[in-house]
Amino acid sequence: MKKKIYFGLIPVLMILLVSISTGFSQIKITNTTDYRTMEQMLLANEINESGEPWAEALGYNLDDLDPMVPNQPDSISYTLGIEAYEYSRYQLGTVISRSGIGLHMMWSPMIMQMASMAPEAMDGKFTPSSNGFKEDDVLVGMIMQLGRAAHFKPFKNPWPQFAEFIQGDPHLPQDIAGDFATDFKTLRWDRSKMVKTLNLGAMGQALMKQYLWAQDMLGSFHDENEDEVVPDGVSTPDSTNGKFDPSNNIFIGGDNADGFIGQVLTAESINKVLFTINKLAFDGTSLGGVNPATYNPAEGIKYFPHKIAITEGAVLTGLPPKLNGMEVTDKSSYLFDQISFLWGTLNFRNMMNPADSSDEAHIAYKSVFDGDPFPASMSQTGVPGPFDLMMGASKVLFMNIAAMHFDPDNKTFVDISGLENGAVKRGNVISAVSAGYALVILKKMEEEFKGTPIEGKPTQMAMAQATFLVNNLKADNGDYYNFFKIGDGHSEGTSLSAISAAIRGLYAVYELTGNSNFLDEANNAYKFLISNYYIPSKHIFKTNLKNNEAVFTPFNVAVVTGALREANLVGNFDNSPAIYTGFSKTVINSMQLSEAGPTGEKGGDSDGDGIPFIPEQADRLPPVLANEAVYDFLSATFDPVFAQQLSLTNSPNPFTNETMISFDLNEDTDVNLSLYDINGMKIKTIANYKFSKGVNKVKLSTLNTIPPGIYFVKLITATGNAIHKLIVE
Repeated sequence: MKKKIYFGLIPVLMILLVSISTGFSQIKITNTTDYRTMEQMLLANEINESGEPWAEALGYNLDDLDPMVPNQPDSISYTLGIEAYEYSRYQLGTVISRSGIGLHMMWSPMIMQMASMAPEAMDGKFTPSSNGFKEDDVLVGMIMQLGRAAHFKPFKNPWPQFAEFIQGDPHLPQDIAGDFATDFKTLRWDRSKMVKTLNLGAMGQALMKQYLWAQDMLGSFHDENEDEVVPDGVSTPDSTNGKFDPSNNIFIGGDNADGFIGQVLTAESINKVLFTINKLAFDGTSLGGVNPATYNPAEGIKYFPHKIAITEGAVLTGLPPKLNGMEVTDKSSYLFDQISFLWGTLNFRNMMNPADSSDEAHIAYKSVFDGDPFPASMSQTGVPGPFDLMMGASKVLFMNIAAMHFDPDNKTFVDISGLENGAVKRGNVISAVSAGYALVILKKMEEEFKGTPIEGKPTQMAMAQATFLVNNLKADNGDYYNFFKIGDGHSEGTSLSAISAAIRGLYAVYELTGNSNFLDEANNAYKFLISNYYIPSKHIFKTNLKNNEAVFTPFNVAVVTGALREANLVGNFDNSPAIYTGFSKTVINSMQLSEAGPTGEKGGDSDGDGIPFIPEQADRLPPVLANEAVYDFLSATFDPVFAQQLSLTNSPNPFTNETMISFDLNEDTDVNLSLYDINGMKIKTIANYKFSKGVNKVKLSTLNTIPPGIYFVKLITATGNAIHKLIVE
């Protein structure tokens, strides 16, 4: 049994420091017009894993949390167990069922196939009248079936989709209706402002997010009263032939809504992968399909290009537009695209595996993939099912990554590749971000394909890539360069994203191989990250060490989130949960544009975090994050935790060599007096001992030790604090 720990792993001082309000974060949002699906969904994935799973790993009891009582029992548990949960859920719901930023499920492969085989009498069976189309009736019938299996009444006017567009404008073109929580009609985005381009990275990160929620939602059963029914191999929603049996009073999912949403997410995901395999494979000339059972890249590569523009046309009033045509607008294969999609297919393969009964969740999944509601595997029926689809897609993606992106001579992946006259033409640049995340996915590939001819190959590539990463992208001081160009060398620039991705990947390779050298490299990179990029007084990271302005995007926020989590779970750094909590409250809360969940905001900022309830969002923005936000260290002041409570001055000010610092104490007390630079980095401790009540003076000498500039002196006592700016000339 896990023990509850609220302060055991985290120093009390750190807990106090993270009890800050987003209202004082001094983050300036600079772009809310561009919603980039891949970046936002990557962030949703990383904060999902940095939510309840991380909180539970730390030993927190999530039953102790109340979403309407912020930061209780402490800020770490609340940030991980409530806020991360909410924000990741908002992203998924917004993209998958509300925004309309993609191709509608009515025209998905399985629905269209079922409609083609249905009798003419199907037209109008589940809709008000016949209209010449059976697809809408098939889709409504499927939704009704999923609702019955979960004992749930479906939402009104959703936009379920199977393939996401790359970008859109999230500003809602209409007012939000009061019943938006159950009727999604007024949450639809402006379709004319969407970039109607399919991108494997966007679809892949959405696929991974769909998996994370589906596997959680469908990992248990419930009865008609929504009481949990533990999957034990005996209790089941099904009859003996695998069909759903309502007389059992056992329903799919942990509760009514979970069971329904989890099934919908799974249906969307199956169609996404089926569409990708059958329609988006590219031979350098035309789009088509690829057969995973027979595919061999040596006999002709079929890969998934970076951008495919789509055209669509209206069908009938009341029906969603239908895909009319596709055109490849960027023929390149991007490594990050491929690993993003592979991440999702590998995890769905694990969820659907008929041979896995390792825990209660996988026992529950068997009732989902036994023919009702979703087909069973080929090993059970002789006909390929969703498990075989996910396994086959994973195999194709891995083979293409190996053939197109891995440079065997230099033993590294490259970011971009393509075909020239049918032959692979690799680029010569590998970024730290792509290398780091490739290592994460290779670890998962090895786990899922043990016992197959692929076994061992992901580990070999991961070892080679990790070695290349350390030898060629690691700077002499321990930082990580943004990219390495084969033949030329590394870039001059480093960044928060580069070192965070390196940390993320190196921890994954250590877990995969057990090689302690990679653990040491990851730990050293994490120490550099915290010592140089992190500004503890502001609970914020620099995004570039040479700039006084930090520019945050969903992408770099996602990458540092993953690094902080793995530093704790794998590297055993006890400070990272508190650091992430402070960073989340300072940056993520400031970038979150609205809230709309029953477990959080209810209107009028009822949970007190400064994020508006969606109907009260002045700019009609949904619960997504800003595309960009900026923190200016030069204009920012110190954290309001250290608000002026005591008198603190210095004279002369400005000064050249020395100045006298004065402070007035209410009583005899211990005093910590320290000097910080403009970026919040501690320069020196001026005094740290007991002082008497009244006015005290301490001399600060800067001769030959501190260059000219703006500094801050901070006073911390048991009875009050103070901060004061001083200038060295």
